[in-house]
Amino acid sequence: MSVQPIHIKGELVTLRSITDLDIPILWELIYGEEEPEWKKWDAPYYPLEPHTLETYRSHEHARQERLKQQEPDSRLIIEVGDTIIGTVTYYWEHKPSLWLEVGIGIYNVTYWNGGYGTEALTLWIDYLFTQLPLARVGLTTWSKNQRMMRVGEKLGMKLEGRMRKCRIHEGRYYDSIRMGVLREEWQAGK
Repeated sequence: MSVQPIHIKGELVTLRSITDLDIPILWELIYGEEEPEWKKWDAPYYPLEPHTLETYRSHEHARQERLKQQEPDSRLIIEVGDTIIGTVTYYWEHKPSLWLEVGIGIYNVTYWNGGYGTEALTLWIDYLFTQLPLARVGLTTWSKNQRMMRVGEKLGMKLEGRMRKCRIHEGRYYDSIRMGVLREEWQAGK
């Protein structure tokens, strides 16, 4: 079975499937700096697993092989014009109950605070609700990442859980934040 490439166009961004030509660009965005700025906000309490270009390429090819399980691609590129700025993702917290969480990484800091992430997640969540029989889409972040929490609020997500002082970063405690939106809330907000 061949997987159809995904291409979702918004006003600011396009979400699309990752191609082999994109892998070196993504690798450079993610691993090109020793301490990238994006990682300071994207779960910095988990270390960034080091990858060479070749191990990253192998990882991406293995992910693409898993796509043959007849579900949407779990990771797409975020592009502005012809510039790759990041990725949107989803993962199964618990697949038997269709508990799905989304994520976003805008690796190019030039594109922070310009509405690109909000639009990318809007397109992504909309796509996932149309492709999968989900009752809810969730988003998990941490209390220092105020920008991500604001994006969740803009998308109509509700604060569903706050696990207090369960993340330690640079010697300080932070809360884990769980947000989510139900299908009917998403449809009503459109």
